[in-house]
Amino acid sequence: MPADHSPDIDLSHLQDLLDAVPAPCEPLDVSMLDGYLCGVLLQPEAVPIAQWLPPLLDAEGRFQGRADDELVALLRRRHRELNLAISARQWFDPWVFELDGEVDGEPNPSDTVLPWVAGFAHAMECHPALMNFPESALLEPLAALYMHLDPDDLEDADDLLEEIESLEPPADLDEAVEGLVSAVLMLADVSRPLKGGSTPRPARPGAGPRRSPPRPGGKR
Repeated sequence: MPADHSPDIDLSHLQDLLDAVPAPCEPLDVSMLDGYLCGVLLQPEAVPIAQWLPPLLDAEGRFQGRADDELVALLRRRHRELNLAISARQWFDPWVFELDGEVDGEPNPSDTVLPWVAGFAHAMECHPALMNFPESALLEPLAALYMHLDPDDLEDADDLLEEIESLEPPADLDEAVEGLVSAVLMLADVSRPLKGGSTPRPARPGAGPRRSPPRPGGKR
């Protein structure tokens, strides 16, 4: 069951608040920020908001001043929701959005989840403590996430690329989303182990409607 029963966050409104962050800052969009927050929450030690908020509001670290109170409240809320789910090894719904159908068929599932994975990768760059765990423990779940990235973005990661090559790509978007959640919870077993060991991966609840994308931000 979901970890939080409060009403869903209005993602279009959240995107509007992100778009209102003053230039030249380029905040993460709603899908990227969701992957980023999961990466933040997988660190072995809690990352304070003073450290995780600035890279979310501008990937280049240019944000200065005070962030909008409503925006911060919504980000804190999503951080809390994800933390509850990850701590309890419960299913959560990643913020991924269906793309428009391509001329020659349905969008590639990897293209759809790519922004979320890119946000996760950004978290690993900004908060790298997770990567200090033994590679053998991280390889399988990281491959399940990074298989959606361009291989050229994974320089000097021969073992990871080899693991990725051994994986079958997701057959559809539901399978791709399940892979994101499963990988996050596997990483949590490494960096935030439960007392008594890991728990079985939760099954995805009955598939609900996939969200439509929020209005694209003008700055991205």
